[in-house]
Amino acid sequence: MRLFTVATSLILSTACSLFAQAKPIEIGDRRELFVEDTLIDSHQGVELRLHKPKPRGVVIVHDQPWEGSGSGYHSVFQDGDLYRMYYKAWQLEVTQGKVDTGKHPLYCCYAESKDGIHWKKPKLGLHDFQGSKDNNIAITSGTLGDLQVDAGHPAVFKDENPNAPADAKYKAIVRSSGKNGLLVFKSPDAIHWSPLSKEPIFSGLGAFDSQNLAFWDSHINKYRAYWRIFTAGTTNDKTWKPSGYRAIRTATSDDLVYWTDQFDVQYTDSPDEHLYTNQIKQYHRAPHILIGFPTRYFDRGWSKSMEQLPEARHRKLRASTSQRYGTAITEGLFMASRDGRTFKRWNEAFLPAGHGYPDNWKYGDNYIAWHVVETKSAVAGQPNELSLYASEDYWTGSSSRLRRYTLRLDGFVSAHAGGKTGQLITKPLTFSGDELSINFKTSAAGGIRIELQTENGKPIPGHSLADCPTIFGDDINRTIEWKTGTDLSAISGKPVRLLIELKDADLYSFQFRGKK
Repeated sequence: MRLFTVATSLILSTACSLFAQAKPIEIGDRRELFVEDTLIDSHQGVELRLHKPKPRGVVIVHDQPWEGSGSGYHSVFQDGDLYRMYYKAWQLEVTQGKVDTGKHPLYCCYAESKDGIHWKKPKLGLHDFQGSKDNNIAITSGTLGDLQVDAGHPAVFKDENPNAPADAKYKAIVRSSGKNGLLVFKSPDAIHWSPLSKEPIFSGLGAFDSQNLAFWDSHINKYRAYWRIFTAGTTNDKTWKPSGYRAIRTATSDDLVYWTDQFDVQYTDSPDEHLYTNQIKQYHRAPHILIGFPTRYFDRGWSKSMEQLPEARHRKLRASTSQRYGTAITEGLFMASRDGRTFKRWNEAFLPAGHGYPDNWKYGDNYIAWHVVETKSAVAGQPNELSLYASEDYWTGSSSRLRRYTLRLDGFVSAHAGGKTGQLITKPLTFSGDELSINFKTSAAGGIRIELQTENGKPIPGHSLADCPTIFGDDINRTIEWKTGTDLSAISGKPVRLLIELKDADLYSFQFRGKK
């Protein structure tokens, strides 16, 4: 029995009108996601749907005397069989008309895990705190030679540059508390750190009061940096005016010290909004795609609704110093890019306030860690999932927390159709490989069919919709089979379009690949 209807004349006429103009996009054997629309020509009855991560348990409580209620700016990455985490350790003391941040200096602390779920804070024995080195402090604030170090704004990563020296296998970007700019640190073992740069980079070219970062981009074989600016700031006279919107600037480098191609990050269809962080990095399953989790800062002002939010008394106490401390709210967004400059930023919240913990309607909560990692599923026999981590319980008491969230692999955005059949047509593509695999989920009554077309929109014999049995289920790696089989070697390298038909289904990604 046929499950789907034929394509409507509207979608076909729209697609056909563009056929003559389109040029094939070479995707090789890359995994392609629907996090932006570069590959999409047209669609009807299909939407690109942003998915919210599922809240899991708290994985870290920052309750040690050298940590506190202002802890945050987490960096998380997998390093072989170990997961590493670095973060700002800070205490905020709120009293009427005052916020005291001087209880102890800002530190960069370290934690580690064998599974990305259960974390411990090892005693590193590196830095003294109140007469003892039994702590997990990795980098301290203060004077280091000629440098003034602010260790409380760390972004730490394993350097994937194949030419990175052995003593600089790991890198950290921290803020300079002296001369305006950022400092680059290096480490051979992810524990012992020393300066790589003798002078701050981007001196005078940013605001920097946030988590600013850099990493090796294997797709372009250069380092990328992303840091915070104000839209009203100027770069020609190295003077910044803290007005306008909090925004993001990027640049590239061969060595992390000398930077070129500075560019203010642009968005395809997003309004001006305050973005405190960017959290941009390559997605490990599709390294040609950069994904980011910026923090949106939104000051709602005083209203009856604001007064109904959690911790009303403490909110007013914070506001007695500066109103925004009580009336601003932060939440996590999602964005993606192929060139690192122009991003598709999803305007709805990816990690909205109150999503994982009902009290996290505060400025400082919902900051997503840099970056997503792959972890085992809690359900036996199920595929791995993505873990993200986000801050909560900022400001209050003497501690703060980090909660884990999960998504399915590639599960940020899907091409989605509801109970009525929808269709999506790609632009012309060329691929390498012998089979087509998809990551998808359907209802019991739903399904997916895929037709391979010529670049002019004609079905390729043996690979039409009629030749594709309806696919249903929930699989991250299902091979598409037509009546002629799965082998696509005869059309590998030739321009094709995908006509994807969906009903009550989500398609997260697809990949042309070699046979298993």
